[in-house]
Amino acid sequence: MMNTVYFDSNMPCTARRQQLYAGQLFVFSPTESTRALCDFARSLIREAFAPLDPELAQHSLSVERYAGILGELKPKFIHHDESKRLIRAVLAELECDLGKEYFDVPKMRSSTSDGYLTTGIAYAWHPHRDTWYSAPTCQLNWWLPIFAIEQNNAMAFHPLCWDRPVANTSADYNYYRWNKMHRGKHVAKLIGQDPRPLPRASEPLEREPELRIVCEPGGLILFSSAQMHSSVPNTSGRTRFSMDFRTVNLDDLVARRGAPNFDSACTGTTLRDYMRATDLSRIPDEIVAAYDDGSAAEGDLVYRA
Repeated sequence: MMNTVYFDSNMPCTARRQQLYAGQLFVFSPTESTRALCDFARSLIREAFAPLDPELAQHSLSVERYAGILGELKPKFIHHDESKRLIRAVLAELECDLGKEYFDVPKMRSSTSDGYLTTGIAYAWHPHRDTWYSAPTCQLNWWLPIFAIEQNNAMAFHPLCWDRPVANTSADYNYYRWNKMHRGKHVAKLIGQDPRPLPRASEPLEREPELRIVCEPGGLILFSSAQMHSSVPNTSGRTRFSMDFRTVNLDDLVARRGAPNFDSACTGTTLRDYMRATDLSRIPDEIVAAYDDGSAAEGDLVYRA
């Protein structure tokens, strides 16, 4: 069971990763680099929704128009060169070894209030582990709120699920097939229903007690890909905008270090998405090959928004 939250820890990066693989959480106050990353994301959001207040725009727009704006905004942020530059700065400020640290493109998330849009481009995440979605067990998730959040629009962790296998549908998920069939602009058109085969628990979960961490914009929550987490049902009256990106460390990949694989049965791997923080080169093929399973012919190997 996860039982420790470290606040503003100065623990060395290697030791921090080991604690994260053991189920602990790390929370950091806003820093110069995280503020800059959120400032950049905030500027794109405000530009996209102008002249409306982005957090309240859902009250003035049709769902179709709102989803269309997100469909343009999110890929712009995800693949922007400035996003990558700013992530490097975050990793450097937290003293990661940039020559061995690889990150994927950042994902902008939006959680609308009162069920306005909970599918497709603004999917409201059910409890899940990222390892059900072909993430390696050494993946770490970096999550930041872009605007202020509160307990009614935050993210929840479910600590009783940390070290207990949960029956789930991840065996039906292949990352390459997902990239081929369930990515792209058509996701913004999934309004009201979302038929995508997203892995989820197939048995009742012990969701309580749950842990909700409320930090300032630019605050950072760092956790393992094996953590069970979900979107809190948003009843705040405001859309929550957040972002996350993921990292893997080369030494841990080679040594096969990471969190335990409690219950994941998916196929494929996300490792081809990762870029080295120094020069944006990809993880060497021979290292990725050790994590592959022969399913590459089923679809697209690399994420495209």
